[in-house]
Amino acid sequence: MTIKERPTSDFLAIVVVENTKEAMTVGEIKNALHERGFGILMAIAALPICLPVPVPPGYTTFFSIPLFIFSVQMILGMHAPWLPIWIEKKSIKRSSLEKIVTKANPWLKKIENRMQPRMTYISVHTWERIIGIFSFVFALSIALPIPLTNFPPGWGILVMSLGLLNRDGVTILIGMIIGTIGIGITMIVLVMLWMGITMPSFY
Repeated sequence: MTIKERPTSDFLAIVVVENTKEAMTVGEIKNALHERGFGILMAIAALPICLPVPVPPGYTTFFSIPLFIFSVQMILGMHAPWLPIWIEKKSIKRSSLEKIVTKANPWLKKIENRMQPRMTYISVHTWERIIGIFSFVFALSIALPIPLTNFPPGWGILVMSLGLLNRDGVTILIGMIIGTIGIGITMIVLVMLWMGITMPSFY
C-alpha cells in the first residue's frame, strides 16, 4: 500500500512520526500533505476545532483563517492549495501536533471504516467546489467567538473532507447536514443574544 492509498488517519500519523523537529511550520505541514490536495488540508485545519479540549481565546478564529482561504480556492476551482507567507511561517509544536493526531485518530478510523466510493459519477473537482461553498459558510460560524457553537460546523468540514478523500458522496452529504445543523444552532444563539440585549426590562 502506497502513502497515497493509506487511510487519512494512518497518513497523518506517518507525517507526525517522520517529523523529528521540535516544531513544524504550517508551510511544512502543507507541503507534506499537499499530495492529497484540499481534502487533507481542510481536514487537518478542522481537526483542532473538533476536539473537545480547553482552548485559549481566539483559537477557533485563528484556525478558521486557513479554512476560509482553502474554501475560496476550492470554489474558484484552483488545483493547488495556497497560503499566505505569514501563515506558512507559523509554527506548531510537534508535541501539540502529535496530541491532536492521537486524540483524533480513533474517531477518524471509525468514520473511515464506514466509508466507500459512492456517488462517484460526480467528479472530485465538482465535489471540491460544492464543499468549498459549504465550508466557507461553516467557517463563518467557526470564526464567531461563541462557546460550544464551533464543533458542529468543524465536524461538518472534517466529515466532508474525509468523504472527498475517499470519494464517498454520501459521507460528504452527511458532513453538509452536520455543518448546517451547527449553523442553525449558531443562528439560534445569536438571536437569543440579540433579544437579550434589545428586550426592555420591566423590572
